[in-house]
Amino acid sequence: MARQSKFTASFKAKVAVEALKETEPLESLAKKYGIAPSKITEWKNELLNNADKAFVKDTESKSELKKVTAEKDRLLKKVGQLTIDCDFFAKACEDAGLKVR
Repeated sequence: MARQSKFTASFKAKVAVEALKETEPLESLAKKYGIAPSKITEWKNELLNNADKAFVKDTESKSELKKVTAEKDRLLKKVGQLTIDCDFFAKACEDAGLKVR
């Protein structure tokens, strides 16, 4: 289970943008915001690695969401069917006098 960050996304973006501007040393920013310089570097790298997502059109993200949702639904149906099958065969084995589990 992922740990919830105590910093908001907008705060992280603000600090990362300041770090990218390089108007202040990293240590100065870290002291100013009360966080480790390594955390600022991590946020800066995350911003640089995901900057292209800011220019994704809504239709692209909606299309991707539809694909993910469809796959999730398909997998949930499969789990449901496998659960039904497992229960059916467990009952059949039990009725036949076989020990299950």
